[in-house]
Amino acid sequence: MSSSAFFTRKGDELVPATHARGPWSPDMLHGRLLGGLAARAIERRHAEPGLRFARLTVDLFRNSPMVPVTVETTLARDGRRIRVADATISTEQGVIARAAAVLLRQGEQPEGEQAVVTPAWDEPPPSGPPVEGREWTPPFDLWQASGWGEPGPGRVWLRERDPLVDDEPLTPFVRAALAADFASPLSNTGVDGLRFINADYTLTLARLPGGDLVGIEATGHLSAGGVATGQVTLHDPAGPLGFCVVTAVANPAPLGSS
Repeated sequence: MSSSAFFTRKGDELVPATHARGPWSPDMLHGRLLGGLAARAIERRHAEPGLRFARLTVDLFRNSPMVPVTVETTLARDGRRIRVADATISTEQGVIARAAAVLLRQGEQPEGEQAVVTPAWDEPPPSGPPVEGREWTPPFDLWQASGWGEPGPGRVWLRERDPLVDDEPLTPFVRAALAADFASPLSNTGVDGLRFINADYTLTLARLPGGDLVGIEATGHLSAGGVATGQVTLHDPAGPLGFCVVTAVANPAPLGSS
């Protein structure tokens, strides 16, 4: 068992480690870990050769203190070309998050050119040390390819350092699910900090990341009346692999730069 894992199994419960906290409060679990736990549970129980994870929607509707969590999954639909599985994440206080995954049957790629194709970005893989946090030090490696909160598309590279549960290796799907939560701070940050906290995120994938690096590029933000939506494109060194969309609500106290 790794001493640096975010969670340790204790019966049916997953007990969080100290570094599982989020940036908004020292006694609050980080929402990205809940998405990772949902992805892990659904993959362990409902994955099948020939089926590819195409979508993961994570609803983060209740802040959770640093207490043990449980994850339960159900199979909502199992067809010839589509499988839909749900996950519910709970603590002693009740349900704190839920997720739904769509798995699609792989097949022959259609011939011909697409009318619209997302281009590969021009950011090389990082070569220097990752950044260090100010108000909160991220428990993963983070490289900023653009200035934080500057006008224009924000770009980062991410790499997980620690296992999610015990000493289990991170799978590509779980790695993508963990990275996808960064869509909110990247797309919703203003020049004076992050003033929105996300309520959910939806990750869509054409393929899984091919290594431990995941790049994220903000490609859109809209907000009005304290409600925001943001979108990003996910990359790995081989090219773009998917998208993520988030919704967020205004938070009175802005979060400064990571």
